[in-house]
Amino acid sequence: MSPLFYQVLHVISVLVLTGFTFYAFAAPAETRKRVMIITGIASLFVLVGGFGLLAKFKFGWPGWVFVKVACWLVLSALAGLGYRKRESAGALCGIATLAVIVAVVMVYLKPF
Repeated sequence: MSPLFYQVLHVISVLVLTGFTFYAFAAPAETRKRVMIITGIASLFVLVGGFGLLAKFKFGWPGWVFVKVACWLVLSALAGLGYRKRESAGALCGIATLAVIVAVVMVYLKPF
């Protein structure tokens, strides 16, 4: 598969994961099962797309990849926390925003 396929898969999956994570912070409780399924599948596609790109471009394991993996783990966990901790939705929203900003900065600046 071409690197473009993995790049498109990764970016679209990140957008879906991020969107549904923020939706989970305010969604009614009856949407929990559907949202968790969607975020789980999107999270898997983020992983496949990201590591597919890593394999195609032969970057190895630079430090920015570990930071992006940490951001992915945080973002993947937040949808479930959003349903369990309704009173902390504002803080969770801030954490999600920070994780996305850090991931984007890492991919464009590649500091390590």
